[in-house]
Amino acid sequence: MISELSRFVIACISRFGYAGILFTMAVESACIPLPSEIIMPFSGYLVLSGQFTMLGVTLAGAVGNVVGSVAAYYAGIWGGRPFVERYGPYFLVSHRDLDVADRWFLKYGEAAVFFSRMLPVVRTFISLPAGIARMNFPRFVLFTFLGALPWCYLLAYIGLKMGERWEELRDYFHRFDIVIGVILAIIIGLFVWSHWPKRRATLP
Repeated sequence: MISELSRFVIACISRFGYAGILFTMAVESACIPLPSEIIMPFSGYLVLSGQFTMLGVTLAGAVGNVVGSVAAYYAGIWGGRPFVERYGPYFLVSHRDLDVADRWFLKYGEAAVFFSRMLPVVRTFISLPAGIARMNFPRFVLFTFLGALPWCYLLAYIGLKMGERWEELRDYFHRFDIVIGVILAIIIGLFVWSHWPKRRATLP
């Protein structure tokens, strides 16, 4: 049975096309629970029917991600952590989710904005600590867009290949989110570790 959430996504994208993809991805990236694991695979499935192109759905998804992330970024700037902690629960943003994103940003800095777009939980909430830290805005937008591109393309491509079975992806991705997160964290950790001696050598 198709969930109400899936029905909303399907109706929005079916009616508004690329604008529907952009809107729903913006909602998800603004820390409102509308999983991209539904949005992008369905969009990829519609590529199969000839309604969209892969380039179009990927760009629409990435731009939507930027739009929603900018909203969350400014929420972090204007309200700071107290604002997010007070009003976040109304949008299902838990203190735990915010703590995870905070630790990720503090550990990896601006690079976290890029890498986190491919990680569970963190990808949705990383914009908040970036705003609280007042990360350079053009860099934030650039890193967000570049990080969102491969994620949007991957989900759309899998939806294209799975065809009418695209909805099964949500269960698969929730099952493997932790594995994906661990693998990417190891890759990023190795990258930081391998470059750290060079950074220390350049310090006065």
